[in-house]
Amino acid sequence: MRTQVAIIGAGPAGLLLSHLLERRGIDAVVLESRDRAHCERRQRAGMLEQGTVDVLRAAGAGERLDREGLTHHGLELRFGGAGHRIALSELTGGRTVTIYAQTEIVKDLIALSPEGRIRFEAEVLEVDPASPRVTYRENGVLRTLDCDLVAGCDGFHGVSRAAVPRAKVFERDYPFAWLGVLADVPPSTEELVYCHHDRGFALHSLRSPEVSRLYLQVSPDEELAAWPDERIWSELRTRFATRDGWTLKDGPIREKAITPMRSFVTEPMRHDNLFLAGDAAHIVPPTGAKGLNLAVSDVTALASAIAARYEGGSSALLDGYSSARLRRVWRAEHFSYWMTTLLHTDHSADAFARRLQLSHLEYVVSSKAAATTLAENYVGFAHDGP
Repeated sequence: MRTQVAIIGAGPAGLLLSHLLERRGIDAVVLESRDRAHCERRQRAGMLEQGTVDVLRAAGAGERLDREGLTHHGLELRFGGAGHRIALSELTGGRTVTIYAQTEIVKDLIALSPEGRIRFEAEVLEVDPASPRVTYRENGVLRTLDCDLVAGCDGFHGVSRAAVPRAKVFERDYPFAWLGVLADVPPSTEELVYCHHDRGFALHSLRSPEVSRLYLQVSPDEELAAWPDERIWSELRTRFATRDGWTLKDGPIREKAITPMRSFVTEPMRHDNLFLAGDAAHIVPPTGAKGLNLAVSDVTALASAIAARYEGGSSALLDGYSSARLRRVWRAEHFSYWMTTLLHTDHSADAFARRLQLSHLEYVVSSKAAATTLAENYVGFAHDGP
């Protein structure tokens, strides 16, 4: 088989890239090791930057997003028993964020894909960036896909990252994890609440008007069995409690999982004809909600670079892809690190460090300049692309 662009991975990054290329008349094939049902139920982030929403709309994948997505103009930082609103739209010239689950984006993009573009249950075994060629197993048969370019959108554990020789790796593990729950209960808030508490961080998010997404800071070695539903709700009520008597609604918990937190970047994001995007190249702690948005920004820029090669014969954007993307990646890495250390409780820290953290929180909510820095990073910057 032959195509112009081989895309490894049918997550949001790979699917969106294939769709952006198709709209420019460029052939692409997506190879995905899992089946369609698995791809459509993988739970991941659900906060979309303004730029991500704009790209999905321009790609023709915005109909259900506009109908069901929850647009937010602000968020709340809560600490010391009091809430402080960060007016995102007022501080960023009207930009917003939208709550819309990654699973729904995947469903929308798969539904838009023509027959044969996505090959599910096609396990990629090897990538040859020089040829370029991808070897994969489908229905027990070894096959090869020859192409001009390869886009590695197959995540941290995929084969693409390993195909970049002599890569530099930068990483940091954090001394805490998130216990995340999906609960069948209407949200207790209209905007996200990021809460700092002596017992640990908590986050109240939304999935829909009927479903809430909530998180608790726990130890990375915490056992899920140690957290029955009632303990989760009790701890959430304690951390979210305010002096004015704010009430947290509770209800049946549908799903729960513990996710360690880490930062990771691999450099470069290109080797020969292989280009990395999304989690294959970088991971951020979820506090800043940058993971999915950064992946969308990657493939939007990559689609423009590939189109420039085929439409105008120029490889300049492809040649500059890695360096340009890494500048954006490190900005997102810093913001995610900053939000994480600002809001989480390091139980090994001394009293001096705790007071510094509280002082920083008070500065962010009392200074327009500091609040603007948070707001413009949170809503995101314009994506580079078509």
